[in-house]
Amino acid sequence: MSTLWLLLILVISVACQSSGGDEVAVIDTNLGDITIAFYEDTPGHVANFKKLAEEGFYQGTSFHRVIPGFMVQGGDPNSKDDNRANDGSGGPGYTQPAEFGHSHVEGAVAGARLPDQMNPKQESSGSQFYICVEPQPHLDGGYTVFGYVVEGMDVVRKIASVRRDSRDNPLSKVVIKRVTLERRDLQK
Repeated sequence: MSTLWLLLILVISVACQSSGGDEVAVIDTNLGDITIAFYEDTPGHVANFKKLAEEGFYQGTSFHRVIPGFMVQGGDPNSKDDNRANDGSGGPGYTQPAEFGHSHVEGAVAGARLPDQMNPKQESSGSQFYICVEPQPHLDGGYTVFGYVVEGMDVVRKIASVRRDSRDNPLSKVVIKRVTLERRDLQK
């Protein structure tokens, strides 16, 4: 009887551990992993990012725009092909309504978007996102920050320092191999 109870306690313990913690996204690139956590008060952007990750949408895309001291940008399905001229113009065919509220601190993850004159509602791209290499307070209130890097800022800096062309597109692709969702206990 005691063996059965121990087995039951073990099963319950494992089940609780697997459902506990915060859900994070691990962006696996050819230069290393970046782990991001999400803000709860940006539900539209977070749900969309997770949906695209689960669908494998980001697999094979690349960081197509990198600017040292500023940010690295990825998530464009057009970056999968060899035509560098179309990088930065693709997406899933929809936008995300703005959800402002968080600052562009180092490691902030935000939705990329078209400029105000073409996008007066400041809606984010349906898939493109960027990660701040350094704080960018001038972007606060204009772009939706929906997450932040909890591990892998060294990888973000490595991506930001690769050689690039006149359009800030890396000369050698920085590929997102996959984005997976995991549970982690985060210090809050």
